[in-house]
Amino acid sequence: MPFGARPADASPRIEPEGARVPTQPDRDPAPVIVRPLAPADVPAFLDLVDALADYEHLPRPDAGARGRMARDALAEPRRFWVLLAEQAGRAVGYAVYFETYSTFLGLPTLYVEDVFVLEGERGRGVGRALMRELAREAVWRGCGRMEWQVLTWNAPALAFYERLGAAPLAEWRSYRLTVDGFARLAENDGLNHRDTEDTEGDG
Repeated sequence: MPFGARPADASPRIEPEGARVPTQPDRDPAPVIVRPLAPADVPAFLDLVDALADYEHLPRPDAGARGRMARDALAEPRRFWVLLAEQAGRAVGYAVYFETYSTFLGLPTLYVEDVFVLEGERGRGVGRALMRELAREAVWRGCGRMEWQVLTWNAPALAFYERLGAAPLAEWRSYRLTVDGFARLAENDGLNHRDTEDTEGDG
């Protein structure tokens, strides 16, 4: 498929549920299997999300959030896609991704929400295998770029992504509105009335 040509639907490039994409890691004889999430994998996926929260010193998702993730991970159409990484039949890492769109490029962007490998399984090629499969997905979808965010204190992750050839966007700053903030904005104008000029957005 030529670059920039996107499939008619948003289904992932990788094989259907249960199909396996073996990727040989760098320093471990056991292969890393990267495959799409299947219904039976949801408990393992949620456990890995909990492990990521622990690693980032954040509260784990509550029961409501877990239920929504379980629903949305398998919904039709999907709200997001999940790749699961296994070694020796055990789930050791995952990635969550979805499409956004660049108006400047006129192409979709593969946005990576999470990439996580259990601490005891790092250094065995699992993270590289996940990123490689994400890159293949971006190629197949005709994306113009891949993007993700990294915590500034996570030096090992920063170094890992730079080894892959990714570049930090030092000139950009992330902004967020929480539920209360955007509800207030939706109901009122939510703005500081001293601000009278609109600003341009990202493409």
